[in-house]
Amino acid sequence: MFDLNLSSVSNASEAGDEPLKLLVIGSGPAGYSAALYAARAELAPIVLTGMELGGQAALTHEIENYPGFPKGVGGSELGELFQKQAERFGARTEFDTATEVDFTKSPFEIKTESGEYKAHSVIIATGARSNHLNIPGEVELTGRGVSYCATCDGWFFKEKKVVVVGGGDSALEEALYLTKHASSVTIVHRRDELRAGPILKTRALENPKIDFVWDTVVTEAVGDEKVISVKTKNVKTGEESAIKTDGLFIFIGHTPNTEIFKEQLTLDDGGYIVVDGLMQTGVEGVYAAGEVADPHFRQVVTSAGMGAGAAIQAIRYLEEKGL
Repeated sequence: MFDLNLSSVSNASEAGDEPLKLLVIGSGPAGYSAALYAARAELAPIVLTGMELGGQAALTHEIENYPGFPKGVGGSELGELFQKQAERFGARTEFDTATEVDFTKSPFEIKTESGEYKAHSVIIATGARSNHLNIPGEVELTGRGVSYCATCDGWFFKEKKVVVVGGGDSALEEALYLTKHASSVTIVHRRDELRAGPILKTRALENPKIDFVWDTVVTEAVGDEKVISVKTKNVKTGEESAIKTDGLFIFIGHTPNTEIFKEQLTLDDGGYIVVDGLMQTGVEGVYAAGEVADPHFRQVVTSAGMGAGAAIQAIRYLEEKGL
């Protein structure tokens, strides 16, 4: 678990009228990397954790492609290390969520669930959230068989059958993790070829607990008190069928968490914050890093790099402004 250090954290109501030099919104790899660099520059940044402490990476069972961990590292463990390192140099963690921002004022104003902050510079690292299938039964059975996190819920499916929807890296990583608990894992993919990387493809295709249903989509999660089956449809033939299952795990991509920035910043067609090569948004002094501004790479290492870059630019901005 992450160490919140709540006793040492300032809350919004105690921040007073003195604006922060830097506020980081988001606590994933980008957020804490930004906080680390800013803290080492003695900016005393505050990190607003948001709803998911550690971001999407913290929900990943094992991360094998982050440099420095040749044997891999748990997503939650890596997030905790990010947090401890940033806090070692003076970053502070606030278990709170930003609900509204005003970047038209100087200093900027950020409202949260517990109060309000003012800051001379802001780094947005709010990440992205799992997409839903938007099918009948999905909402009703979420937490009762429908899940978006194998690491969180896999233990509940010991020796049970589960269905995984998706064909990218995340889907295969989570499917492979589920084989440690489930008796069988059926991957349903709308195409006839996986989009995941070669290593994950090989592992999944060779795993005796995993089988595949190609060119198919899940159209309904069935069950009253819990999932008992899913309805499917072949996208090429139109044939409909059903798969008996105890769980439905959905990994079909993400949507950036940018709702509160729509009227404040420029977003692309996918809702991602538009930044230049220096992580700068269209508002001077406001930066974005990680998956909230990255629809392409979406890796822990790239998010961390973007966070560091955003912090470096924020430091330079504050120096230029004499702040």
